[in-house]
Amino acid sequence: MIRQTNTMNAVEVSHLVKTYGKKKEVLALDDISLVVGQGELFGIIGPDGAGKTSLFRILTTLLLADSGRASVDGYEVVKQYKEIRNWVGYMPGKFSLYPDLSVAENLNFFATIFNTTVKKNFDLIRDIYVQIEPFQHRRAGKLSGGMKQKLALSCTLIHRPSVLFLDEPTTGVDAVSRKEFWEMLKRLKQQGITILVSTPYMDEAGLCDRVALMQNGSILSINTPQRVVSEFRNELIAAKSQKMLQLLEALKGYEGTENAYPFGEYHHVVMKKGFGMNGLKSYIDKVSAIPVDMVATEPDIEDCFIALMKDE
Repeated sequence: MIRQTNTMNAVEVSHLVKTYGKKKEVLALDDISLVVGQGELFGIIGPDGAGKTSLFRILTTLLLADSGRASVDGYEVVKQYKEIRNWVGYMPGKFSLYPDLSVAENLNFFATIFNTTVKKNFDLIRDIYVQIEPFQHRRAGKLSGGMKQKLALSCTLIHRPSVLFLDEPTTGVDAVSRKEFWEMLKRLKQQGITILVSTPYMDEAGLCDRVALMQNGSILSINTPQRVVSEFRNELIAAKSQKMLQLLEALKGYEGTENAYPFGEYHHVVMKKGFGMNGLKSYIDKVSAIPVDMVATEPDIEDCFIALMKDE
Protein backbone atom coordinates (compact mmCIF):
# COMPACT_ATOMS: atom_id res chain seq x y z
CA MET A 1 0.00 0.00 0.00
CA ILE A 2 1.29 3.47 -0.93
CA ARG A 3 1.02 6.16 1.69
CA GLN A 4 -1.06 9.15 0.62
CA THR A 5 1.02 12.34 0.53
CA ASN A 6 -1.15 14.90 -1.26
CA THR A 7 -1.95 16.93 1.84
CA MET A 8 0.05 19.43 3.87
CA ASN A 9 -1.98 18.60 6.96
CA ALA A 10 -1.60 15.41 8.96
CA VAL A 11 -4.97 15.82 10.70
CA GLU A 12 -8.06 17.80 9.72
CA VAL A 13 -11.13 17.93 11.97
CA SER A 14 -14.30 19.82 11.06
CA HIS A 15 -17.27 20.31 13.39
CA LEU A 16 -17.05 16.96 15.16
CA VAL A 17 -19.84 16.15 17.59
CA LYS A 18 -19.95 13.09 19.83
CA THR A 19 -22.55 12.19 22.46
CA TYR A 20 -23.02 9.23 24.78
CA GLY A 21 -26.07 7.74 26.46
CA LYS A 22 -29.36 6.32 25.19
CA LYS A 23 -30.78 9.81 24.90
CA LYS A 24 -27.44 11.35 23.87
CA GLU A 25 -27.49 13.29 27.11
CA VAL A 26 -23.70 13.35 27.56
CA LEU A 27 -21.96 15.72 25.16
CA ALA A 28 -18.35 14.55 24.81
CA LEU A 29 -17.32 16.65 21.79
CA ASP A 30 -19.08 19.90 21.03
CA ASP A 31 -18.43 21.11 17.46
CA ILE A 32 -14.66 20.44 17.48
CA SER A 33 -12.53 21.79 14.60
CA LEU A 34 -8.74 21.80 14.32
CA VAL A 35 -5.88 21.28 11.87
CA VAL A 36 -2.50 19.68 12.62
CA GLY A 37 0.32 20.20 10.13
CA GLN A 38 2.71 17.53 8.93
CA GLY A 39 5.57 17.04 11.41
CA GLU A 40 3.95 18.99 14.25
CA LEU A 41 4.11 18.04 17.92
CA PHE A 42 0.56 19.03 18.83
CA GLY A 43 -0.79 18.94 22.39
CA ILE A 44 -4.40 18.42 23.48
CA ILE A 45 -4.42 19.89 26.98
CA GLY A 46 -7.29 19.49 29.40
CA PRO A 47 -8.57 17.79 32.56
CA ASP A 48 -10.26 14.39 32.77
CA GLY A 49 -13.61 14.51 30.98
CA ALA A 50 -12.56 17.26 28.56
CA GLY A 51 -13.09 15.00 25.53
CA LYS A 52 -9.47 14.18 24.68
CA THR A 53 -9.89 10.40 24.53
CA SER A 54 -13.11 10.59 22.50
CA LEU A 55 -11.34 12.79 19.95
CA PHE A 56 -8.37 10.42 19.69
CA ARG A 57 -10.59 7.36 19.34
CA ILE A 58 -12.49 8.98 16.47
CA LEU A 59 -9.26 9.96 14.71
CA THR A 60 -7.87 6.43 15.07
CA THR A 61 -11.13 4.93 13.69
CA LEU A 62 -12.13 3.22 16.94
CA LEU A 63 -15.22 5.36 17.46
CA LEU A 64 -17.79 6.99 15.19
CA ALA A 65 -18.72 10.64 15.59
CA ASP A 66 -22.38 11.69 15.56
CA SER A 67 -21.62 14.34 12.96
CA GLY A 68 -18.76 16.25 11.40
CA ARG A 69 -15.77 15.17 9.32
CA ALA A 70 -12.18 14.17 10.05
CA SER A 71 -9.19 12.93 8.08
CA VAL A 72 -5.73 11.63 8.95
CA ASP A 73 -2.95 11.87 6.36
CA GLY A 74 -5.60 12.69 3.78
CA TYR A 75 -7.68 9.59 4.54
CA GLU A 76 -11.27 10.01 5.72
CA VAL A 77 -11.81 8.34 9.10
CA VAL A 78 -15.00 6.48 8.17
CA LYS A 79 -14.66 5.53 4.51
CA GLN A 80 -10.89 4.92 4.57
CA TYR A 81 -10.43 3.52 8.05
CA LYS A 82 -8.31 0.59 6.84
CA GLU A 83 -5.71 2.90 5.33
CA ILE A 84 -5.56 4.96 8.53
CA ARG A 85 -5.03 1.86 10.66
CA ASN A 86 -2.07 0.90 8.50
CA TRP A 87 -0.32 4.25 8.88
CA VAL A 88 -1.08 5.59 12.37
CA GLY A 89 0.15 4.57 15.80
CA TYR A 90 -2.15 4.79 18.83
CA MET A 91 -1.05 4.48 22.44
CA PRO A 92 -4.13 4.54 24.73
CA GLY A 93 -4.01 5.95 28.21
CA LYS A 94 -4.50 2.54 29.82
CA PHE A 95 -1.71 -0.02 29.43
CA SER A 96 -3.05 -2.28 26.68
CA LEU A 97 -0.24 -4.74 25.92
CA TYR A 98 -0.33 -8.41 26.85
CA PRO A 99 0.79 -8.65 30.49
CA ASP A 100 1.62 -12.37 30.30
CA LEU A 101 3.90 -11.94 27.28
CA SER A 102 7.49 -10.84 27.72
CA VAL A 103 8.84 -7.53 26.48
CA ALA A 104 10.36 -9.18 23.40
CA GLU A 105 7.24 -11.25 22.71
CA ASN A 106 4.99 -8.18 22.80
CA LEU A 107 7.24 -6.30 20.41
CA ASN A 108 7.46 -9.20 17.95
CA PHE A 109 3.71 -9.75 18.14
CA PHE A 110 2.89 -6.15 17.17
CA ALA A 111 5.48 -6.20 14.40
CA THR A 112 3.85 -9.34 12.98
CA ILE A 113 0.39 -7.71 13.01
CA PHE A 114 1.70 -5.01 10.67
CA ASN A 115 3.58 -7.47 8.46
CA THR A 116 6.98 -6.15 9.44
CA THR A 117 9.82 -7.15 11.74
CA VAL A 118 11.54 -5.62 14.72
CA LYS A 119 14.82 -5.69 12.81
CA LYS A 120 13.41 -3.73 9.85
CA ASN A 121 12.32 -0.73 11.92
CA PHE A 122 14.67 -1.09 14.87
CA ASP A 123 16.43 2.19 14.04
CA LEU A 124 13.22 4.04 14.92
CA ILE A 125 12.90 2.53 18.40
CA ARG A 126 16.58 1.99 19.23
CA ASP A 127 16.87 4.90 21.68
CA ILE A 128 13.78 3.72 23.53
CA TYR A 129 14.34 -0.02 23.38
CA VAL A 130 17.89 0.04 24.75
CA GLN A 131 16.38 1.20 28.05
CA ILE A 132 14.08 -1.80 28.33
CA GLU A 133 16.31 -4.36 26.63
CA PRO A 134 17.76 -5.60 29.97
CA PHE A 135 14.19 -6.69 30.81
CA GLN A 136 13.34 -8.23 27.44
CA HIS A 137 12.47 -11.60 29.00
CA ARG A 138 10.37 -10.12 31.80
CA ARG A 139 6.59 -10.27 31.54
CA ALA A 140 5.13 -6.91 30.53
CA GLY A 141 2.75 -6.93 33.48
CA LYS A 142 5.71 -7.02 35.88
CA LEU A 143 7.38 -3.87 34.52
CA SER A 144 7.42 -0.54 36.34
CA GLY A 145 5.15 2.27 35.12
CA GLY A 146 7.95 3.99 33.23
CA MET A 147 9.12 0.77 31.57
CA LYS A 148 5.55 -0.15 30.56
CA GLN A 149 5.30 3.26 28.95
CA LYS A 150 8.50 2.74 26.94
CA LEU A 151 7.43 -0.74 25.83
CA ALA A 152 4.02 0.56 24.74
CA LEU A 153 5.64 3.35 22.74
CA SER A 154 8.03 0.87 21.11
CA CYS A 155 5.12 -1.36 20.07
CA THR A 156 3.24 1.68 18.75
CA LEU A 157 6.21 2.71 16.60
CA ILE A 158 7.28 -0.69 15.29
CA HIS A 159 5.43 -0.29 11.96
CA ARG A 160 6.86 3.23 11.43
CA PRO A 161 3.62 5.23 11.60
CA SER A 162 3.23 8.59 9.89
CA VAL A 163 1.03 10.00 12.67
CA LEU A 164 1.33 9.08 16.33
CA PHE A 165 -1.56 9.48 18.80
CA LEU A 166 -0.56 9.33 22.47
CA ASP A 167 -3.41 9.53 24.98
CA GLU A 168 -2.13 10.80 28.35
CA PRO A 169 1.12 8.82 28.05
CA THR A 170 2.75 10.30 31.16
CA THR A 171 -0.15 9.91 33.60
CA GLY A 172 0.89 7.89 36.63
CA VAL A 173 4.63 7.84 35.93
CA ASP A 174 7.38 9.53 37.92
CA ALA A 175 8.86 12.93 37.08
CA VAL A 176 12.09 11.46 35.65
CA SER A 177 10.16 9.14 33.31
CA ARG A 178 7.99 12.06 32.19
CA LYS A 179 11.07 14.07 31.26
CA GLU A 180 12.65 11.13 29.42
CA PHE A 181 9.42 10.50 27.53
CA TRP A 182 9.22 14.05 26.19
CA GLU A 183 12.87 13.89 25.14
CA MET A 184 11.98 10.77 23.15
CA LEU A 185 9.07 12.59 21.49
CA LYS A 186 11.39 15.39 20.37
CA ARG A 187 13.68 12.84 18.72
CA LEU A 188 10.73 11.18 16.98
CA LYS A 189 9.56 14.56 15.69
CA GLN A 190 13.00 15.07 14.15
CA GLN A 191 12.37 11.92 12.10
CA GLY A 192 9.30 13.51 10.50
CA ILE A 193 6.58 11.81 12.55
CA THR A 194 3.53 13.93 13.35
CA ILE A 195 2.68 13.56 17.04
CA LEU A 196 -0.59 14.34 18.80
CA VAL A 197 -0.34 13.96 22.55
CA SER A 198 -3.04 14.54 25.15
CA THR A 199 -2.23 15.38 28.74
CA PRO A 200 -3.84 16.81 31.88
CA TYR A 201 -0.46 18.32 32.89
CA MET A 202 -0.32 22.01 32.04
CA ASP A 203 3.48 22.12 32.33
CA GLU A 204 3.75 19.75 29.35
CA ALA A 205 1.97 22.25 27.11
CA GLY A 206 5.14 24.30 26.77
CA LEU A 207 6.89 21.32 25.19
CA CYS A 208 4.53 21.29 22.18
CA ASP A 209 4.70 23.28 18.94
CA ARG A 210 1.03 24.20 19.34
CA VAL A 211 -1.66 23.31 21.85
CA ALA A 212 -5.44 23.04 21.92
CA LEU A 213 -6.89 23.80 25.34
CA MET A 214 -10.02 21.68 25.91
CA GLN A 215 -12.76 21.78 28.53
CA ASN A 216 -16.17 20.05 28.60
CA GLY A 217 -15.91 18.89 25.00
CA SER A 218 -15.03 22.30 23.61
CA ILE A 219 -11.79 23.85 22.40
CA LEU A 220 -11.09 27.07 24.26
CA SER A 221 -7.97 28.07 22.34
CA ILE A 222 -5.51 26.78 19.72
CA ASN A 223 -2.14 28.46 19.51
CA THR A 224 1.55 28.17 20.30
CA PRO A 225 2.24 28.01 24.04
CA GLN A 226 4.05 31.35 23.79
CA ARG A 227 1.10 33.04 22.06
CA VAL A 228 -1.40 31.60 24.56
CA VAL A 229 0.59 33.14 27.40
CA SER A 230 1.11 36.45 25.59
CA GLU A 231 -2.67 36.88 25.28
CA PHE A 232 -3.01 37.01 29.08
CA ARG A 233 -3.46 40.77 29.56
CA ASN A 234 -4.33 41.20 33.25
CA GLU A 235 -1.88 41.89 36.06
CA LEU A 236 -1.17 38.70 38.01
CA ILE A 237 -0.15 38.64 41.67
CA ALA A 238 1.09 35.75 43.82
CA ALA A 239 0.10 35.95 47.49
CA LYS A 240 1.01 33.79 50.47
CA SER A 241 0.38 33.75 54.22
CA GLN A 242 0.27 31.30 57.11
CA LYS A 243 -3.53 31.08 56.83
CA MET A 244 -4.10 30.36 53.17
CA LEU A 245 -7.84 29.56 53.31
CA GLN A 246 -8.60 32.80 55.13
CA LEU A 247 -6.38 34.69 52.70
CA LEU A 248 -8.17 33.22 49.66
CA GLU A 249 -11.54 34.35 50.98
CA ALA A 250 -10.16 37.85 51.58
CA LEU A 251 -8.62 38.03 48.10
CA LYS A 252 -11.93 37.08 46.49
CA GLY A 253 -13.68 39.83 48.44
CA TYR A 254 -11.68 42.67 46.92
CA GLU A 255 -13.55 44.70 44.29
CA GLY A 256 -10.51 44.70 42.00
CA THR A 257 -10.14 40.92 41.94
CA GLU A 258 -11.09 39.29 38.64
CA ASN A 259 -10.26 35.81 39.92
CA ALA A 260 -8.31 34.18 42.76
CA TYR A 261 -7.32 30.52 43.07
CA PRO A 262 -4.75 28.23 44.76
CA PHE A 263 -1.55 27.82 42.77
CA GLY A 264 1.12 25.67 44.39
CA GLU A 265 2.44 27.37 47.53
CA TYR A 266 0.67 30.61 46.59
CA HIS A 267 -2.70 31.96 45.61
CA HIS A 268 -2.78 33.64 42.22
CA VAL A 269 -4.85 36.80 41.93
CA VAL A 270 -5.94 38.12 38.54
CA MET A 271 -6.58 41.84 38.80
CA LYS A 272 -9.30 43.75 36.95
CA LYS A 273 -8.22 46.56 34.66
CA GLY A 274 -7.40 49.70 36.63
CA PHE A 275 -6.52 47.83 39.83
CA GLY A 276 -3.10 46.79 41.08
CA MET A 277 -1.07 45.27 43.89
CA ASN A 278 -0.95 48.39 46.07
CA GLY A 279 -4.72 48.63 46.28
CA LEU A 280 -5.04 44.90 46.94
CA LYS A 281 -2.43 45.02 49.71
CA SER A 282 -4.13 47.96 51.39
CA TYR A 283 -7.46 46.13 51.29
CA ILE A 284 -6.02 42.94 52.78
CA ASP A 285 -4.32 44.94 55.56
CA LYS A 286 -7.70 46.47 56.46
CA VAL A 287 -9.81 43.31 56.48
CA SER A 288 -7.25 40.89 57.89
CA ALA A 289 -4.51 40.92 60.49
CA ILE A 290 -2.60 38.16 58.67
CA PRO A 291 0.87 39.06 57.39
CA VAL A 292 0.79 38.54 53.64
CA ASP A 293 3.60 38.27 51.11
CA MET A 294 2.69 39.58 47.66
CA VAL A 295 4.71 39.71 44.48
CA ALA A 296 3.90 40.37 40.83
CA THR A 297 4.32 37.20 38.77
CA GLU A 298 4.21 36.04 35.15
CA PRO A 299 1.33 33.85 33.94
CA ASP A 300 1.83 30.35 32.59
CA ILE A 301 -0.39 28.03 30.58
CA GLU A 302 -2.40 27.01 33.64
CA ASP A 303 -3.27 30.64 34.46
CA CYS A 304 -4.37 31.13 30.85
CA PHE A 305 -6.46 27.94 30.94
CA ILE A 306 -8.22 29.03 34.14
CA ALA A 307 -8.95 32.45 32.62
CA LEU A 308 -10.39 30.87 29.48
CA MET A 309 -12.61 28.55 31.54
CA LYS A 310 -13.90 31.53 33.52
CA ASP A 311 -14.86 33.29 30.28
CA GLU A 312 -16.93 30.34 29.08
